[in-house]
Amino acid sequence: MLVVHHLNNSRSQRILWLLEELGLNYEIKCYERDPKTMLAPESLRQVHPLGKSPVITDDALTLAESGAIIEYLIKQYGKERFAPPPGTPERLRYTYWLHYAEGSAMPPLLLKLVFDRIEKQPLPFFVRPIARLIASRTKSSFIEPQITQHLNYLEAELGNSLWFAGEEFTAADIQMSFPIEVAVARAGLEDTTHPKLISFLDRIHARPAYQHALKRGGTYKLLS
Repeated sequence: MLVVHHLNNSRSQRILWLLEELGLNYEIKCYERDPKTMLAPESLRQVHPLGKSPVITDDALTLAESGAIIEYLIKQYGKERFAPPPGTPERLRYTYWLHYAEGSAMPPLLLKLVFDRIEKQPLPFFVRPIARLIASRTKSSFIEPQITQHLNYLEAELGNSLWFAGEEFTAADIQMSFPIEVAVARAGLEDTTHPKLISFLDRIHARPAYQHALKRGGTYKLLS
């Protein structure tokens, strides 16, 4: 039996969504973040040494990393549903976006979360001005321009096709949903500047499988 080790407000929501799209039976084992640190509980380390989510178990198999899990589920259970045919340009784009989501899009968004917290957290009075100045300058000179560059790139790409890999919805869109949703919560993404990205979110949020996954996974509010 497939088990999703699901951490609240995390990337594992994408895996629940994919399973709902595929119509598969699965169980959920839920974990809650520490309300102070917002980190995953130590109990997740009993499933995978890194203690991160998503993680799935499938009988003797334990598998982490969203992209790897998506590829496994599509091949093992999905009969290549939600993946373009091998050897096509769409398949190459599909593979690209599966890797781009975590390899390129998420790092600057994660850095913004870290440096935002440096600015906001209580610090000794003699350290506070220096730490906040460094955080502010790092964000304005490097992190925020990087985020803008990626969002502009994604907006332009969705001007070439309805979905990221082409004209058909694929699992690459599931993978790409997380950084775009994070950009709304963390980077001020809005329809006045990036209407195609917001339209993409509207389309995925309207999918019945997305809504069913939210019901099964519980409250979903991204860290900001």
